[in-house]
Amino acid sequence: MRHIAAKTEIASAAPLIVEASHCIGCGRIEAPQPCVGVCEDRKVRLVDAADHEAALALLHEAEERAAALEGLVRRLARTRPRAGAWEQSYRALQEEAQRALTALSLARSDRGAQPAAPREIEAEP
Repeated sequence: MRHIAAKTEIASAAPLIVEASHCIGCGRIEAPQPCVGVCEDRKVRLVDAADHEAALALLHEAEERAAALEGLVRRLARTRPRAGAWEQSYRALQEEAQRALTALSLARSDRGAQPAAPREIEAEP
């Protein structure tokens, strides 16, 4: 069974990084180590370190966006306008939401191009 880490574990977990050779022709990956006589080969799924770092950066950005919107949602849920002032409260929350959406759009456009999609490397059987 795979261990599924909590959100905070994902952001702070140090990945296992193995230096290896990668053939640009056939895709072979090798990381030879001294054999102690108890070796057993198992299939593994590998992710390029640059792809992993890009995914972590996107995770952090998503967490920041969620935190920005969480404050707005919390105020919306907890605000109780005075009698006759519901429209003023609604408009204030609406303006705050518009500012938050504008800030998120600007941050997204500043980020630029999306990272490349993850690549699958197929191992020989």
